[in-house]
Amino acid sequence: MKTKKLLVTALLLALTPYKAFACACCSNDGEYSRTTTKIDSYERDVINDIRFSDKAFLFATEAGYEEDARGINNPQADYQLKSSFANNLWRLIFREGSNSGTLTLLLPLKVEMFKVDIHDGRQSEGGGPLLYKEWRFSGTLNGSGIFKSGIAASARYSLVLQGRGNGCDNAEDLSPWRLEVKGPKASYAFNGKLGK
Repeated sequence: MKTKKLLVTALLLALTPYKAFACACCSNDGEYSRTTTKIDSYERDVINDIRFSDKAFLFATEAGYEEDARGINNPQADYQLKSSFANNLWRLIFREGSNSGTLTLLLPLKVEMFKVDIHDGRQSEGGGPLLYKEWRFSGTLNGSGIFKSGIAASARYSLVLQGRGNGCDNAEDLSPWRLEVKGPKASYAFNGKLGK
């Protein structure tokens, strides 16, 4: 009798979907979370894996560059972009023809993370709905070249990395980005995609 119970239990376990037991990255219907967390080794590993693609686009409204690109000398619609991350600094080099400039963003101590089920019926590989995600950073920055005139001591940046994924976070989940710079002499924003 004991052998028969063991066989029935083993059969039931074999027929039960795997994700019911291994659901570390599952998301749940109706999920919504917004947290601010210290950047520790896990978050740093994700940040180290992030790569910006080679194009950046200057955000503009119908008001034009006079309003939307304050603090950039000779603003253009799009730029070639080179990026690196080392020693807690993102270094973003924007170039259009002979005009170039560098924004150096200091990694803050904390990151704000946002995850939500947007109820679009898409399912994640980890189980549950495919979540919309944002990683939000804000802090101080320096600028040179075309950005130098707009950077004052109180200028700050806000960098938002957006994407879709399951309950776990990794660099591959994040693709669109938006960088906004605000200060007494600066008000502009760029957007683009993250690369592989």
